[in-house]
Amino acid sequence: MNHKDAKHFTWDQRLTLERMLKKGFTKAAIASALGKCERSIYYEINRGLCVQQTSGYEFIEVYCPEVAERRYREFLKEKGRDLKIGKDHALARRLEELVMVHGFAPGAALAEIRNNGEVYDTVICENTLYNYIYRGDVFLHLTPDHLHNKGRRHYAANSKRQAARSSNGKSIETRPQEVKGRGSFGHWEMDSIMGCKGSKKALLVLTERRTRMGIVMLLEDHTAASVVKAINRLERRFGKLFYKLFKSITVDNGCEFQDFEGIEAAHRRKGKRTVVFFCHPYSAFERGSNENMNRLIRRFFPKGTSFDTVTPEEVRAAEKWVNSYPRKLLGWQSAATLFEKELLSA
Repeated sequence: MNHKDAKHFTWDQRLTLERMLKKGFTKAAIASALGKCERSIYYEINRGLCVQQTSGYEFIEVYCPEVAERRYREFLKEKGRDLKIGKDHALARRLEELVMVHGFAPGAALAEIRNNGEVYDTVICENTLYNYIYRGDVFLHLTPDHLHNKGRRHYAANSKRQAARSSNGKSIETRPQEVKGRGSFGHWEMDSIMGCKGSKKALLVLTERRTRMGIVMLLEDHTAASVVKAINRLERRFGKLFYKLFKSITVDNGCEFQDFEGIEAAHRRKGKRTVVFFCHPYSAFERGSNENMNRLIRRFFPKGTSFDTVTPEEVRAAEKWVNSYPRKLLGWQSAATLFEKELLSA
């Protein structure tokens, strides 16, 4: 992710903003010069707007740094009045950093603070934080526009539709109950993410069902052969531990997963290394963990991305962020934390 400075405007920055506006610089150019995002530039301009009379006796709105500074100081005095967050500006700044700079949801930001043992004067809950953000007068920079999906909650589909499989592999209907109920560690869901039209490369995404740990790999192309090669790399990476970690893999009926025998066959020993189960066609809800993982990955690589220009380092950075992200369904722990605990007992 490409992050900008989320700190408050200084007096010198306000003077620079005024000069650049008078010289006709674009908002994008000003944002780049000041190390801010364009949204912050617009907010700052609105804060400092005042009416002035020109030499032609016309009244126009202009940005005035003195007005912006005065309103900012008044805001600091009023900020938090009669609110639970009070005058805990350190907490407010930290929350702005986690949400605006690091891309955390409000609940995840609060969990990150707790998990890190950070101590502030105020303790607030997730609903209170959402209310503060939507009030619009608690945080200096943080607004609903900074929330992923603008704060809209996502609800999983509760579809019961079934359809016949097109694959000759094992049906998800034969998957053991312990796998379906997430009671056993080492069972994965797997999917691929396509790039834009003309993009040859793709992403292979695996999600462990119990811990939601994710593995993201670049594929040279969107073929069954590339998927088998990727699983071979995982087997080499984990060695003997692979056979304990990857007891089963559930996939959809995409053409890239049709060589299920190649996925199952061990590369470094005789016999099988895992078992592949196929979902029903058009039943993404049967791989719910995988779909959620894909949505998080899309924050880094939105639709229209060409994976031909994406580096392995960028993929690893996205994978690390997702696995370190505190999640409500995991008791506000991260997938990486739970996965490490399972590894110790594997």
